[in-house]
Amino acid sequence: MKKLLSTVACGIVAMTMGQAAFADPDMSAKLVIDGTEIPTHAKGQPGGPLDELYSGWLFRSAETRALQLDDFDNPAFVFVEDAEAMFDKVEGSEGKSCSSCHEVGDFKGLRPVLPRWNEAKGKLYSMENYINDCRTERMGAEKWKWSKPKMTSMVALISLQSRGMPINVATDGPVADIYKQGKELYYTRVGQLDMACSNCHEDNYGNMIRADHLSQGQINGFPTYRLKNAKLNSIHARFKGCMKNIRAQPYGQGSPEFQALELYVASRGNGLSVEAPSVRN
Repeated sequence: MKKLLSTVACGIVAMTMGQAAFADPDMSAKLVIDGTEIPTHAKGQPGGPLDELYSGWLFRSAETRALQLDDFDNPAFVFVEDAEAMFDKVEGSEGKSCSSCHEVGDFKGLRPVLPRWNEAKGKLYSMENYINDCRTERMGAEKWKWSKPKMTSMVALISLQSRGMPINVATDGPVADIYKQGKELYYTRVGQLDMACSNCHEDNYGNMIRADHLSQGQINGFPTYRLKNAKLNSIHARFKGCMKNIRAQPYGQGSPEFQALELYVASRGNGLSVEAPSVRN
């Protein structure tokens, strides 16, 4: 019975995609913030799965794109301002704040290379890992939960420092096996709808499914403010949402599986520019 339901559901999705209209990314649109143009298109990596890389911004409506053109209009900056206050807030047993050790501008260049291998810890690190290490090991404060508002707001503030810089995530050396795991997850069909990430974001980007214009699923703009849920969304929260949409059991946010997937998906966007915090549907 389950197999029959999966087959029927997959057939319906395939029919929807087959009948969907195709709409190219709007290459006439220019992402210019405070007089600086942020590239939204790049050539794919040699031997990579995509010949051309397109920011998700190019697939959005003109009205949604406009929200990202001005930080005053960008609703994500409400959360960035919250993070600025938290950056100076003293917490924990050591009587320190983030600003006791860092200027926020010190983090310029960090977002484009994450996730990356942390030699001292012997594991792959996302930005959330670094933030929690500072909180627990230097401030004596409690960890923040992955994708919760405080954490995602701080990730947005730190990511903002690298806006406009090209993504350059390493996939060799100690992360090579994790990269392979992430790639396998990306192409593995799961869930009741029997779909993989690649079915939407590689095979069908540019297609309109109902009112949604499928993008390449690039994560260079995360954290992103989604109009759908009116809040700032993390990378792993988006992974969770996609898995739930195809009726699959999501991995835990911050899990090795989602970090491997983050590594692979981030590397697919090598050459695109950091846009965080972005605005999407």
